[in-house]
Amino acid sequence: MTVIVPRWEWRWFGPRLGPAESKLAALAPVGVQESSETYLLSGAGDNVKVRDALMDIKVLREVDRNGLEQWTPVMKAGFPLPAAEVAKVFEALRLEQPPLRRESYSLDEFIRELAVPSGHIRAVSVDKRRTRYTVGGCMAELSEVVADGKPTRTIAVESEDAAAVIAAVHSLGLSGYVNTSYPRGLAALIDGEPLRFAVIDVGTNSIKFHIGERERDGKWHAVVDRAEMTRLGEGLEQHGVIADAALERTAAAIAGMVDEAKRHKILATAAVGTAGLRIASNRDVVLAAIEARTGVRIAVISGEEEGRLAYVAARSGLGLSTGSLVAFDTGGGSTQFTFGHESSVDERFSVDVGAVRYTERFKLDGIVSAEVLRGAMAAIAADLSRIDGRPVPAALVAMGGAVTNITAVKHGLARYDPTIVQGTVLDRAEIDRQIELYRSRDADGRRTIVGLQPKRAEVILAGACIVRTVMEKLGKETLTVSDRGLRHGVLAERFGP
Repeated sequence: MTVIVPRWEWRWFGPRLGPAESKLAALAPVGVQESSETYLLSGAGDNVKVRDALMDIKVLREVDRNGLEQWTPVMKAGFPLPAAEVAKVFEALRLEQPPLRRESYSLDEFIRELAVPSGHIRAVSVDKRRTRYTVGGCMAELSEVVADGKPTRTIAVESEDAAAVIAAVHSLGLSGYVNTSYPRGLAALIDGEPLRFAVIDVGTNSIKFHIGERERDGKWHAVVDRAEMTRLGEGLEQHGVIADAALERTAAAIAGMVDEAKRHKILATAAVGTAGLRIASNRDVVLAAIEARTGVRIAVISGEEEGRLAYVAARSGLGLSTGSLVAFDTGGGSTQFTFGHESSVDERFSVDVGAVRYTERFKLDGIVSAEVLRGAMAAIAADLSRIDGRPVPAALVAMGGAVTNITAVKHGLARYDPTIVQGTVLDRAEIDRQIELYRSRDADGRRTIVGLQPKRAEVILAGACIVRTVMEKLGKETLTVSDRGLRHGVLAERFGP
């Protein structure tokens, strides 16, 4: 008697399969198979299809905490299909069985009499070309799929060992992609569900959350774009570690973002960590704690990579196709600079100049004397010495929470509006005006300023000082604000067409 062993499966649908494509391309295939199948979709049922003239049913037995699905084959029956077997098909589809007029059904009779008239079953014609590989002891499959004339691709990993499947998915660079079964993936394709992806940017001061929807022409539409101040780097400058309270705030914020992403039916999430996580001595513990609580695996990227991705987002978002450009992104723990011209990046680097560290060092979260302000500005200038003596660029673009808040204050935005912020031109006089505005008030006083995010009240003065110093060192009287930053660059490169 044949023993059926349930297998754990992970699958994802999409036109682009990210880093997995190049990783699989480096492996030798262990087999290629083409098939034409008919899937029966009900919206809530198990995996029911006709393959090789057999009614083939797999039942979902379990979903583990990682989202892996355990499927068990329960039927491979030939046609004509006896009425007793037809009853099992409707049970698997979780539909009420209609009256049966025949003792058995051919495939055509089943489709014509039971699938279409019921109004609850969709018969979808699917052509597949499956290329199989072995990854970490698991079967991996990359398929070209055409369902009712609509093309897509799918990648799958399966094994009897759930831990091996998770390890193989991670090794293929597919952490954060949502496990999607064939019935769900085909229904989404046929129904034309939007392709939505999420990016979580874990910064030293704030967590930025973006959900983008990819249009048919390849352009992106923002569904959600917000930031939550968690002060992950609070005390990092003095102690070199991320504090438990800061970790708790950050993990809670990310958990909320994950829930929001699920409500929007996103297909994948990419999470990146920046300066605070780069320098924290307890980084690995923090990353493991966040993943255990939220399921999100954060990739800590270098300052240079952070700058490059921000540059990509800034130039494309502002339509700056010619001339030299310097893009900088100031955060809580560091500032990233990218120097380039046209689409080329000439140089990129990160410096440890961030709003949190100067706020804590010079106590810039309250009313500040002119003397203390001069000391802070001098320290920032010294730490930004790497950009001294540079040619004046044709364009200077700033991004990040500090400059977008400064822009919102300039426009008096009681509600943040990215369409107003994007492309705003700020001059030195406006930055100086706001520095004086923040210097003369404590944090509570700053929170009354229209346009300023309340949670940024403590660090906005330091952020404004950094922006002003960069302008002076690069010889620019004005800069252009980009509401698009690292998260948009990650979105485009990871999930773009």
